[in-house]
Amino acid sequence: MSEGTAVDGAAVDGAAVDGAAFDGPIPGWLPCSDRSLERDDPLAGTAGYGERWFLVEIDGAWGTHAFLQSPLPPALARALVDRIEGAGIRPLAIRRTGRNAQQRRAQTAWRWAAVDCRVGRESVRWGSVSDPGDLLRVPLDGATGEPNPEPLICVCTHARHDQCCAVKGRPVVTALAQAYGDATWECSHLGGDRFAATLILFPHGLYYGRVGAADAPGLVEAYLRGRIEPRWFRGRSALPNAVQAAAAFVAADRGDDRIDAFDFRSWTEAGGVHTVTFTHAGRAVTATLAETLSQPLLSTCAATVARPVREFELRSVTSI
Repeated sequence: MSEGTAVDGAAVDGAAVDGAAFDGPIPGWLPCSDRSLERDDPLAGTAGYGERWFLVEIDGAWGTHAFLQSPLPPALARALVDRIEGAGIRPLAIRRTGRNAQQRRAQTAWRWAAVDCRVGRESVRWGSVSDPGDLLRVPLDGATGEPNPEPLICVCTHARHDQCCAVKGRPVVTALAQAYGDATWECSHLGGDRFAATLILFPHGLYYGRVGAADAPGLVEAYLRGRIEPRWFRGRSALPNAVQAAAAFVAADRGDDRIDAFDFRSWTEAGGVHTVTFTHAGRAVTATLAETLSQPLLSTCAATVARPVREFELRSVTSI
């Protein structure tokens, strides 16, 4: 999926967006995240898919497309996005929070991070270039850069993509920067604007939604202890959406919130029914879930056409 595309996580819930923006509030209108909270849209299985990511520090204003409408020269930005996506990797723009306009204009180095979220291969490697053109020559396979075992926290604050991301994301990223310092970054669109504030924890690619500033540090604390906080968990980016949902269901059923407690083994689908098997504590655990469609909804603040989104309903959890 192209970076910055105006789709509410197409790989997540298939919601198409009519890119027109509202000129201003209309009677009864609510931001998309408030509407989602009112409906109690389910979080499980809504994480955007991404096995590998390439993060680039772009310390300036972002337009709707964080790379293509940024301080980077347009031709360079287009070539960079094409190169990253052509390798099957997701691009993500990052920047520090709390900087003023003058500080953002002074960028003289462009940090990058190659992140692998594949189960059993989780890693983050950092590097930097003094000329943004050199980003086109950085190996994307993790063959270079300095490995860093520390977590990488990215909170979506992409205001030009959706107002909810900025309004609800900024208090969260501020709280996390105070608690975890240099591990914390603002980032561009993650998908699922209606679940703002959204964040992702690398290298495991753990997606969270509806996170508040008071609760955000606890998510990272749990992550450092090898745990998932189920209340706001959307899924793991390296897994398909049906598998994400199944993993959340079996974790709740078994009462085990360890990140690697459930080893994904197989997944089949027939007639909208998904059967997903994991290994847990030496035994096979199978979740059966039905794929359904919600009532039509406006999935972003800019959406003007209500359309259904994909959801998953648990039918059973069995052990062998």
